Amino acid sequence: MEKIYIYDTTLRDGAQSEGISFSVKDKMRIAEKLDELGVDFIEGGWPGSNPKDDEFFREAAKGLTLRKAKLVSFGSTRRAGVAASKDTVMKGILAAGTDHVTIFGKSWDLHVREVLKTTPGENLDMIRDSVAYLTKKGKHVMFDAEHFFDGYEDDPDYAVETLKAARDGGAEVIVLCDTNGGALTSRIFEVVEEVKALIKTPLGIHVHNDSEMAVANSVAAVQAGCTQVQGTFNGLGERCGNANLVSIMPILRFKLGLDCLTDIAFKDLAETSRFVAEICNVRQLDSQPYVGKSAFAHKAGVHVNAMLKNARSYEHLDPSKVGNKRRMLISELSGKSSILGKAEEIGVVMDRSSDRARLILERVQDMEKEGYQFELAEASLMLLMRRASEAVKKHFKIEDLRVMVEKRGDGPIVSEATVKIKIGNEIRHTVSLGDGPVHALDQALRKSLVEFYPGLGEMHLSDFRVRVLDERSGTAAKVRVLVQSQDKTDSWWTVGVSENIIEAGWLALIDSIEYKFVKDEKPRKR
Repeated sequence: MEKIYIYDTTLRDGAQSEGISFSVKDKMRIAEKLDELGVDFIEGGWPGSNPKDDEFFREAAKGLTLRKAKLVSFGSTRRAGVAASKDTVMKGILAAGTDHVTIFGKSWDLHVREVLKTTPGENLDMIRDSVAYLTKKGKHVMFDAEHFFDGYEDDPDYAVETLKAARDGGAEVIVLCDTNGGALTSRIFEVVEEVKALIKTPLGIHVHNDSEMAVANSVAAVQAGCTQVQGTFNGLGERCGNANLVSIMPILRFKLGLDCLTDIAFKDLAETSRFVAEICNVRQLDSQPYVGKSAFAHKAGVHVNAMLKNARSYEHLDPSKVGNKRRMLISELSGKSSILGKAEEIGVVMDRSSDRARLILERVQDMEKEGYQFELAEASLMLLMRRASEAVKKHFKIEDLRVMVEKRGDGPIVSEATVKIKIGNEIRHTVSLGDGPVHALDQALRKSLVEFYPGLGEMHLSDFRVRVLDERSGTAAKVRVLVQSQDKTDSWWTVGVSENIIEAGWLALIDSIEYKFVKDEKPRKR
């Protein structure tokens, strides 16, 4: 099986994403995670360009132990008219202390003349001298031919000369870059084939996603002969991002049969993608191929019916191979097969010959007309299905509730909730403060119940989302409230809908607690 080397530049190119700024600690954690996954190279940053990258390489030298991956420092060729031994960029790269380095140089004569303001001949010397200098210092040098594909279209002979200069200097890998992200896939394939016939040094590919083709272009480059792929996790990067390694790697392994990660490592792919998104403080796209929550989610009744018979009918890959899972979504588009499939998925016993599936489907359709949505709030869906299929124990009854929101002097706005509930033959009357009315209600309700159901003590509200369903109705519009709760082992979403945001939140909270009871099976009483 042919080996394709994975070169991750999340910590350098990914850090150029708008709105993302890694701390040194963030970069250390991501590097460790990528190494656990099994990537071959981790580009740590550009030493000498900013204090944070300098600190990262110092900290990495002291405390970053990589089992498989090679840490790479990044920089440019020497400046025009300056000897490599005197150049500050070269000094920064050497100070980073990594055995592997990547430097970039210009392969487009437009950049040579109008950006560097130097001659084509001097640019070739800059590339050759820089690579040779670092090689003599014992470094394994990779050369990024910046803007190569644009340069090749304008002047193919000169673009290739820049590659030869890097080869002659001792570069171990020459990486062809579509820096502006505008190349077409068919042209990427043709150019890589042509270059491979002229340059025997191993080739890599580094493309950007400005035309939404970075993944396809990277895969085409590998098919044409590149043995190294550069990219970022989740497609992070400047402008529209870099090639998304999270999509590229399973394509290489499961579609082309190439060696890039182990099959065991691939089972951690979805979790690693979520980890990086969390560090970046960005939401992972549900629709992200392979690892997104919706990547293997099936909604239409016809699709679900086919899936229950043969998963290959609507899935191109077993989701478990990449650490994801199949999901059956329930909505107004669902059919009886969807209900039965979802019941099996979430552990609700339902006789296929009974009429309950149809009744549940009708109930879901009616509620979605009112504004409910169960695709995210699967805990509410499970409760709905259980209530329709079996006797569900009533753990408590709401007798009364009140919420006050007030501003006290110069202090913050305070929310106070009062709830009166009946548990068996006992009445509990509880008051709690919260960050907002829904949080205050959550605190008061669980305070009343935790004496009877101690498991609620490990549960807390972790997220809260509000959606106005019909903006044209103004203050009379219905709102949909989604509440996320979690305990030590799990998290779940519930939903409520009402013209009153407090009531919508309350309905979602009741479901969240009822789900916890079901999850814990038999609540303990005092």
